[in-house]
Amino acid sequence: MTSDVRRAEASSRRDFLRKGTAAAITLPAALSVVGACSESKAAAPPKAAAAPAAPPTPRQRADAMDAMHEKGVKSFPARTTGQGNQLLTPRLEKGVKVYDLTAEEVQWEVEPGRKVKAWAYNGQVPGPQIRVREGDRVRVNLTNKLPESTAIHFHGLELPNDQDGVPFITQPPIKPEESYTYDFTVPNAGSHMYHSHHNAAVQVGLGLLGAFIVEPRRAVAAQRADVDYVMVLNDGSHGYTLNGKGFPATEPIVCTQGQTVRVRFMNEGMMIHPMHLHGMHMTVIAKDGWDQPAPWKCDTLNIAPGERWDVLVKATNPGTWAFHCHILPHAESEHGMFGMVTALVVKPAVV
Repeated sequence: MTSDVRRAEASSRRDFLRKGTAAAITLPAALSVVGACSESKAAAPPKAAAAPAAPPTPRQRADAMDAMHEKGVKSFPARTTGQGNQLLTPRLEKGVKVYDLTAEEVQWEVEPGRKVKAWAYNGQVPGPQIRVREGDRVRVNLTNKLPESTAIHFHGLELPNDQDGVPFITQPPIKPEESYTYDFTVPNAGSHMYHSHHNAAVQVGLGLLGAFIVEPRRAVAAQRADVDYVMVLNDGSHGYTLNGKGFPATEPIVCTQGQTVRVRFMNEGMMIHPMHLHGMHMTVIAKDGWDQPAPWKCDTLNIAPGERWDVLVKATNPGTWAFHCHILPHAESEHGMFGMVTALVVKPAVV
């Protein structure tokens, strides 16, 4: 080995030892810094955990539910836009009572702030109330502004076959943007209905329905009433409704103590609705437009789909009385009253 090589190796060994010594001095210092940081973090006191909220007491839960229920009841009758079942005045053409109906899509406010798509006659749900007399000559002109075909069936009226309103059985469907005329002499008195008979589960559920009342030629004294009220029940696309509205937007029936109220129930839905009146009984006088041979009393009356029942109430008991469907999921829940709830308001007689 030459002297130059030996000098180079010696220089390399000196460099290695010098670097190693520096590292040995630096490493403990670095470790001491890390240790100091760790000790500093460990020394910081932990944040106190938030104490869990105490569960509400039974009284607090009851107070909250009661306040919610009270708010709904105190808002009755709540205002909404639109009112259905309004009496439609005909025009007379050579002794014929002519009624013009237009079926079209509208926005309908069922409850305060809840607007839904509706298919309506003349912008109303239910459609306009048609009230005629037995033996009247009637003409109904329907204009279809819906996106599908439709037709009108006069439910309960015993009409000539070609006026029955069932597409492909008694007439062609009324296409969009077309019109059709029904023309007949009213044959039988009673509480009847008119509604679509084309895609009816959808169209009637959306609002294509209305009351068709036929007064008898000769009034029946025992059926005299001071207030004559039509109540159309439905359980279609808009939920559980009375005359197109859900509580608290339903309309109360108002009378004075001593008066007689006639209620004409009409079920345009797909479910049975047992209607229950508080405080007074109902006397049943007619079913499907036909007088009962022996009127009978009840406070709860089952109204099946398609049925019409007429009752009389003697308003003897003053106060505001609940009047509702007794299938509770149609009328009341933990959130309070809704849907098929209204009231009979009997104002005290003035002495």
